[in-house]
Amino acid sequence: MANDILLKAGTLLPTIDERMRAARRSGALQSIDTEQEVMEDVGVKFLVRMVSSLRRKEAEKRHLASVGKVIKKPTNPFLPPEPDLTVAEISRTHLAVLNKFNVLDRHLLLVTRGFEHQETLLTIEDFRALFACMAEYGSLGFYNGGVAAGASQIHKHLQLVPLPLAPNGPPVPMEPLLEGSGPTCPRLPFAHAFRRLATSIRTSSIEAAAEARSLYLHLLEAAGVDALPKDGGWCQSAPYNLLIARDWMLLVPRVEEHFRRVSINALGFAGSLFVRDKEHLDLVRRVRPMGILQAVSGSTA
Repeated sequence: MANDILLKAGTLLPTIDERMRAARRSGALQSIDTEQEVMEDVGVKFLVRMVSSLRRKEAEKRHLASVGKVIKKPTNPFLPPEPDLTVAEISRTHLAVLNKFNVLDRHLLLVTRGFEHQETLLTIEDFRALFACMAEYGSLGFYNGGVAAGASQIHKHLQLVPLPLAPNGPPVPMEPLLEGSGPTCPRLPFAHAFRRLATSIRTSSIEAAAEARSLYLHLLEAAGVDALPKDGGWCQSAPYNLLIARDWMLLVPRVEEHFRRVSINALGFAGSLFVRDKEHLDLVRRVRPMGILQAVSGSTA
């Protein structure tokens, strides 16, 4: 396992940018334009993005043309991933792939080479691959543990987005409420488990990944998500979202994927929301972002 990391230092960011340019030219990468609005709630400046309706229709037309109007059987876009979207071999277990319908540039999916279910627990290999990529540029890692947590594919994949998430304020908008060392943050009004990361585990070494995974297991336990044996491995007992920054981890249990058809994934708990139209944007304004996060995490307002 000591030589499992294949990514060469200093190569990921230029490779991402080159691959993005080529994938846009070929049509493999279909970026989605958005309109942005900042909504301040409970001391957090949430960034709410709404899809540009014209660009959305164009993206939907291209998508339907590429896959056909009727999908006759389930498909796995990661076995194998599209060559035009594949960025790099990160390790012997993981590949880095561009998010095909991206809102943010440099949005990476870290995909297991062989099939693993999205509801299986994260492994030491998952953390090694993630940390190897995070060392290359300022970024936030996240994981949507299950469909009810916003996962759109059942093949295991972590995700990485560049920081800052918003043009103004802290790199992660939720950070003003992330106080102390854990296991919870007093000012966060939704169910969660939180811990600071030691400096020693911000590398892709085996020891760092093992320590990070141990911390992750403690967060699962603290949030009431059990590890259940299944098919010779371990899977989650309930859906959850995980955010991984360079110096902290935040885990949030989930009870619903949507709040009145507004889908929430892990980035919502970082302070970044995504809505499809003006009706949903108005809903977020009325209910307020933190109220929506409380609802989908089963917390009492």
